[in-house]
Amino acid sequence: MAMDEHTDTASDTATDVSEDVVAAGSDDVTRYPIAPGYRVNVRTGPGTKYGIVRTLPYGMRIPVYCQKPGERVTGPYGTSNIWDNIANGQFVADAYVHTGSDGYIAPRCD
Repeated sequence: MAMDEHTDTASDTATDVSEDVVAAGSDDVTRYPIAPGYRVNVRTGPGTKYGIVRTLPYGMRIPVYCQKPGERVTGPYGTSNIWDNIANGQFVADAYVHTGSDGYIAPRCD
C-alpha cells in the first residue's frame, strides 16, 4: 500500500461536461450514483496517471459494465483499487461510486 494516496475528483475550476455517459433509455443496465458533492474525473485507464477524458457533473448516475483493479484511491466510500468501466476506454475510481459494496459488483474487464 502506497503512503501517498491520490484523490480523483475535479477542482471547482474544471470544465463541466454534462453529456450523458450513455443516452437515456438506450440500455437497461443499473446506474449507480456518484458521491454527492463530487465531480469525478473519467480516465482512459484504472489510475490517476491515465489521461482525463471528461469530468462527470454533480449528481451523475453511471452504468458499471465491468471493473478492473488499478491504483488504490481514497474517496467518500473508502479506499479501493477497483476502477469502474463506464464506457469503452473510460474508467472512474470505485471509491467515488455508491455501489453498495466494497467489492466487485460487475464482471472483471478483460
